[in-house]
Amino acid sequence: MPLSTLLDPIEIGLLRLKNRIVLPPMATGLATAGGEVTDELIKHYVCRAKALGLLIIEHSYVERRGKLSSQQLGIFHDALIPGLIQLTEGVHAVGTPIAIQINHAGRVATSEISGAQPVAPSPISHSREHEIPRALSKKEIEGLVEAFGRTARRAVESGFDAVEIHGAHGFLLNQFLSPLSNKRGDEYGGRLEDRMRFPLQVVNRVKREVGNLSLLYRLGADDMKPGGVSLDESKFVAQRLVEKGVDAIDVSGGMIGSRPEMLQGTQGYFVPLAEEIKSVVDVPVIGVGGIRTAEFANDVIVRGRADLVAVGRAFLADAEWASKAVRDVEGSIE
Repeated sequence: MPLSTLLDPIEIGLLRLKNRIVLPPMATGLATAGGEVTDELIKHYVCRAKALGLLIIEHSYVERRGKLSSQQLGIFHDALIPGLIQLTEGVHAVGTPIAIQINHAGRVATSEISGAQPVAPSPISHSREHEIPRALSKKEIEGLVEAFGRTARRAVESGFDAVEIHGAHGFLLNQFLSPLSNKRGDEYGGRLEDRMRFPLQVVNRVKREVGNLSLLYRLGADDMKPGGVSLDESKFVAQRLVEKGVDAIDVSGGMIGSRPEMLQGTQGYFVPLAEEIKSVVDVPVIGVGGIRTAEFANDVIVRGRADLVAVGRAFLADAEWASKAVRDVEGSIE
């Protein structure tokens, strides 16, 4: 078989992408204080949509308690749907598929922003600077599963082509998976099968709502901290996610966050994790982590280390990154 390149099409579920370039979710702070879409937010994404394989909108909160920042995009209420429709229509007019990442901040939320005490699997603060969260009851966990489901329904009604569930970067689903933040003694804590119970319930519920739309999961594949989630555990989790209907795994960091200080300066610093996850699943895997050049991105695909490449900060700096990358790669393979 000929080797794939960054420019080759690929399918995520039933969604066909024209190439393997992904704009990953990155918070813009361009929504209103109530989480509504603004003209500035639409412009930000539309001007970056050209020549992309897939555009994933920034993490959007599924309920008010899960709001992280003051001008974070929301998808927690039906009143937000008209603005989200304007956003999807704007990106679709460029000819690019669009996904939205749905999230709950859990213990890294603040009462100042959300108006309520943060919630988490266990009453353990994220750091000395964070509030001590309240442990969720089992009934509340069931309610959050439904909140994710309602959010997925809104995503469908808003015209998104795919939904990505955020299970990385120390947010709520990652908090349940990690033994660093989950000290529960019930069926939602302890052994790995129980720590992954809530994330898998969310996947099941979201899958019911999205139907044939593509479902992605951003997996925090390694906490990179003693006693945290290991890559070996995440390989098992990835396989279970696929069994539950996830169409692609977007591999990133766990409790260490999206930009670990010790990995900065290295292009593709999470690509080794993606490569390991790719070895155990039969769905597309997205690699990410400080990727700056088209040459590096294409090499990741050619070497089979990941199936798609997400480029973040370089895209913020240059809205034409994808168009330039296409030209660069076309020139190198002629």
